[in-house]
Amino acid sequence: MRNFDLAPLYRATVGFDQIADMMDRVLSTEVTHSTYPPYNIEKTADDAYRISIAVAGFAADDLTVEVREGALIVSARKAEEERERSFLHRGIATRAFERKFQLADHVRVEGATHADGMLHIDLVREVPEALKPRRIQIANGAPTAKDVLDHQTVN
Repeated sequence: MRNFDLAPLYRATVGFDQIADMMDRVLSTEVTHSTYPPYNIEKTADDAYRISIAVAGFAADDLTVEVREGALIVSARKAEEERERSFLHRGIATRAFERKFQLADHVRVEGATHADGMLHIDLVREVPEALKPRRIQIANGAPTAKDVLDHQTVN
């Protein structure tokens, strides 16, 4: 495993702690990270996303979707079955899982749906007006008569 020293990044930047923490978290995760359950992340519009997770064998009551500390956490725990069943082949995995997705700033969960063995979570990015780009009007550079009079009265 590689080790990276992020100390220079902390010393040279102000206010970018989240980026450094995210890089540290990504670099420190194990390579053997579970790939269960499989999922897709889809961009559905300019500011809209959808996470689709294959949750075959789980009912909607077995699934939990929550947002905590800037992360979307999806977990599932199969309810204990009342009677033991005997399988000749068991190919549908229904083991418990917890999957975390780190959310960017201003991204919120709009809703979740469970249909046909898939859990769809819709996300939307809502950038506040103060952070949106705005066009600045450029004034004419030639001084007007009013500017000349104001300059003479000051001096």
